[in-house]
Amino acid sequence: MAQRSVAEEAQRALEVRLLDGTWTAGTRLPAERALAEALGVSRNSLREAIFCLKARGLLVSRQGSGVFVTDRLQAAISSPWQQLLADHPDLRWDTLEFRRELEAATAHYAALRADKEDLKKIGAIVKRLVLAYDGGDRHAERQADADFHEAIAEASHNSMFLYLHSGMVRMLREHISLNLIGLEDSGGEVTNQLREQHLCIWDAIRQRRPDAARQAMLTHIDFTRSELARRED
Repeated sequence: MAQRSVAEEAQRALEVRLLDGTWTAGTRLPAERALAEALGVSRNSLREAIFCLKARGLLVSRQGSGVFVTDRLQAAISSPWQQLLADHPDLRWDTLEFRRELEAATAHYAALRADKEDLKKIGAIVKRLVLAYDGGDRHAERQADADFHEAIAEASHNSMFLYLHSGMVRMLREHISLNLIGLEDSGGEVTNQLREQHLCIWDAIRQRRPDAARQAMLTHIDFTRSELARRED
């Protein structure tokens, strides 16, 4: 692997501060001299790093005020999460851990609380997902997969779950998409397992079996994690 330049290392360090919550939307970055010293880089390298993050919409300069963090990660029309997920592999595993807990809970409560409209919506998405699997349409599969998880969150009828899920929906969609790309297999074995896992989640929800729905979702997320780890190894 090619060695990163000093500016690229500085950019990576800045990205980490955005990802781990050190700098939230609206935060003013420290003065250039102080930040360069904190990162152990020259001011020119720091400026180059900041320029790159501005180009991606993560930072913005305000005349006479300094450089600020934008809300692009949370609400961008064109989210930079996909590039950040690619640049920071550990974020994929952190996101899977978060999804494991959140989505197991939403599946549990969806099985308890889903109304007729919720079940109708999820059922229609499942049909789209199965068609995508059968037709080998990867784009349609990724779209239906993300819609499936979002519909389950809505069916939980828990305002906090909905808040968390909707606030991160763009990132979660891109995370799901990247995972599915990473799980593609020519033989179809993994695809068949994913199909069965989604159907198990759906069956448990429509049969009003909350514990089974939770476990089915955990099985699905754990399988995704283990398969991605296996391929990475």
